Amino acid sequence: MKIVVIGGTGLIGSKLVALLRAGGHDAVAAAPSTGIDALTGKGLAEALAGTDVVVDVANSPSFEERAVMEFFQTAGRNLLAAEADAGVRHHVALSIVGTDRMPDNGYFRAKVAQEALIVESGIPYSIVRSTQFLEFLGGIAASGTEGGTVRLAPGLFQPIAAEDVAALVADVAVAPPLNGIVDIAGPERARFDLMIGRYLKAVGDPRAVVADPEARYFGGRVEGLSLVPTGDARLGRIGLDDWLHRSQAAA
Repeated sequence: MKIVVIGGTGLIGSKLVALLRAGGHDAVAAAPSTGIDALTGKGLAEALAGTDVVVDVANSPSFEERAVMEFFQTAGRNLLAAEADAGVRHHVALSIVGTDRMPDNGYFRAKVAQEALIVESGIPYSIVRSTQFLEFLGGIAASGTEGGTVRLAPGLFQPIAAEDVAALVADVAVAPPLNGIVDIAGPERARFDLMIGRYLKAVGDPRAVVADPEARYFGGRVEGLSLVPTGDARLGRIGLDDWLHRSQAAA
């Protein structure tokens, strides 16, 4: 199959393209750097000619509320219109577990808007909602830092390795469209503050982690199940300790 990966040079996209090519598929890494830009529409028609599946794992370059909404709505409309013209038979999008459970998080609201465009497009689709990536634990700690203390809500957390995300998205991409949503998550579930504390200790970071029910997650209030699947989910294989071992070995 010809599969175009929007955001194909990024953290997830580059891994996904490699997996699909290893599986014998004609996988195209689409990104502004390769001359294909969903935000402007540049190169989309040419790239999607003869394409069976489009996988959208692109991310907004800005996390400012208006900018992120503009990105996902504009890129989404451009991409879906080009897919309709090209006769694409399956649209796969990477979204976030809990998008519809945290309305005060601007990024999550933008992902909800993106999902709505997909559902309303008429193109057969699969939406893969993922938990947070293990690769972003350091950034999460930084976002909750006040002085030498990291304040995080004690809700549950189930982060997943980028390698597992790519593998699970690849499985969905080569299967028939779900015309629905599937959740993916890491194999280990624990309290948010405790898992970030484990991460900081493992990397030798002296900051203390404090459980604070009022702490916000990129602007959103975190309840007990805000960030984890609440039903069936497909799980990755790589837990925090294994990921840390791999990361330190590669350093």
